[in-house]
Amino acid sequence: MRDRLDPEALSFAVLRGLAMIGGLAALSIAPLRPEHQIHLAPLLGAFIAYKALLFALLFFRPAGARPIFLATLGADLGIVFVLVWFTGGGESHFYLLFSVLVALNAYQFGPGIGVLAAIVSADLMAVANILVAPGVPWAHIGARAALFGFLGLALGHIASRERRARAEAEGFNAELRAALARLEEAKDRAVRAERLAAAGRVSARMAHEVRSPISAIGLNVEMLEEIVRGCPGPMMGDAGDLLRGIRAEVRRLAGLTDEYLTFSRLPRAQPQEDSINEMLDELVAFVKPEADQRGVVLVRDPDPLIPLFSFDRDLLRRAVLNLVKNGIEATPQGGWVLVATRLDGERAEVSVEDTGRGIDARDAPHLFEPFFTTKPRGTGLGLAIARQIAEEHGGTLRWANASGGGARFTLRLPLKGAAHG
Repeated sequence: MRDRLDPEALSFAVLRGLAMIGGLAALSIAPLRPEHQIHLAPLLGAFIAYKALLFALLFFRPAGARPIFLATLGADLGIVFVLVWFTGGGESHFYLLFSVLVALNAYQFGPGIGVLAAIVSADLMAVANILVAPGVPWAHIGARAALFGFLGLALGHIASRERRARAEAEGFNAELRAALARLEEAKDRAVRAERLAAAGRVSARMAHEVRSPISAIGLNVEMLEEIVRGCPGPMMGDAGDLLRGIRAEVRRLAGLTDEYLTFSRLPRAQPQEDSINEMLDELVAFVKPEADQRGVVLVRDPDPLIPLFSFDRDLLRRAVLNLVKNGIEATPQGGWVLVATRLDGERAEVSVEDTGRGIDARDAPHLFEPFFTTKPRGTGLGLAIARQIAEEHGGTLRWANASGGGARFTLRLPLKGAAHG
């Protein structure tokens, strides 16, 4: 997209143009010297062409506004000199346009350019006074030159102070916005932590109440299987199948209670220097049979530049395992799941990308909420646990829908001392 001219620069261009247009318009009521009457039309034509060219340059090259303004300052002063010369030299009231140009440029560019414009204006006034006889006393020219210098210095100084104050105010506003953003983020973290704590208490209570009955059911199923195996009869085969189904469900429930307990009692990270690429190689080898059974290809893309750094191997493995299993379950047969690492400055990134349908916009706000799931038999704790583990290491867990379809989850972990001890 093409850059636009800064509003302040645009205002300056318009004001400078209006000052010059006003001066030329005043020629209709100011008497011109007879020998200069024939020069009026060419002067007006040249002025219109010059201003059109100026605004065209500003439109197509807004980034070069400052050098364009400084380069055309001499042209504006030259036009005012011609007006003063044509209307009486030292006696012309058009010298006031010098004051306007000095004031505008001093305010826009500071005291240095203001004083330079004042010096050039004073010199041009002196030349005009020499060219038109009889000239005014040189004391008048000196007084006007002093006025130009005072305007350039004073307004330039005022403008510099105003810009410094504005910059300080903008810096303060930026710091305030950043502080408010940090405060809002801290508030969100506090609310999320309270929700997680409440969910953890509920999970711990439920797991505690369910775990003992599940263990008892499992023992009873084992005893029944022994009895069924020892009893002949055509119905015993069906009974054995039913008991194996019950045992599978009991194992699933036991796994759920373990996940609830993990969520409610996530241990503190115990970081030790380790290789994240080696850990992920072992994890991919462990999950590969499940991926092969579903017809999903697991792909590894490690970054060899990631150095050894401190992290809790068991916790981080659990977080990535949750992400990889989610990716496998979301990917249709024939698709792939990519597990990649990347060094990004002082952080290591672990990303898990799948070729499934991606995250639905309606589900995105609730993605990391405990117990929220889109799976028929999911617990809704996998992503919540993964983010807890990332934050326990001083990192983050983010997601995005991949451009080619599917979802990408990215763990960003600091390479140095951010894990909680």
